[in-house]
Amino acid sequence: MDLLEALRTTGAVRSFTGDAVADDVVFRVLDNARFAPSGGNRQGWRVVVVQDSATRRALRDAYLPGWYSYLAQREAGLVPWAPITDEAAERQAEARAGEVAAAAQAGPGGFAEHLDEVPVLLVLLADLRALAAVDKGFDRYTLVGGASVYPFAWSILLAARAEGLAGVLTTMAVRREEEVRALLGVPSELAVAGVLALGYPERQPTRLTRTGVPAFATLDRFDGPPFEG
Repeated sequence: MDLLEALRTTGAVRSFTGDAVADDVVFRVLDNARFAPSGGNRQGWRVVVVQDSATRRALRDAYLPGWYSYLAQREAGLVPWAPITDEAAERQAEARAGEVAAAAQAGPGGFAEHLDEVPVLLVLLADLRALAAVDKGFDRYTLVGGASVYPFAWSILLAARAEGLAGVLTTMAVRREEEVRALLGVPSELAVAGVLALGYPERQPTRLTRTGVPAFATLDRFDGPPFEG
């Protein structure tokens, strides 16, 4: 597949066919994704390929509380857990998560409720000893360390696309990180960075909608003119 086509058509996919994905295909995806860049080329990531059905169900159960809190905040017009937000409104919205959960569980459920049925579940871990978090100690939310882990996640999605797969990176399980660590036997020096769900898509996106370059790029200064190219 042409690189630019892959970049423009690899979107988040949460609906998969019932077809199983062979282990050798998953291995190739990871084998190609490992060439992702990382700080100092330390490759400070680990992956747990979750296949055991009971473990999958437990991972789903750890995922759902965060998902319902997320939905409750969205319904309140908030960006869920934004580092800069209306904290009181966030707490008020999260208090409704139980209502959202009850409503969701009364129906057939979607991706979250059926997470354990996804063909491939990869839990992505970040080795905190290997991340050069140059914003460590800042009096704001720290995010730079993720630059050594999340490019690997994106490479997994691109490598999956080359195999005819699709998927999504979700971070909801991080809300129950200690549960996930205990479930998978993860030592404390590793953080849960997300869960990647992969499979053969029911429908492969071909036309993605994103804001144009002038909407997010400016010349010379933040308040400079839009960069037009």
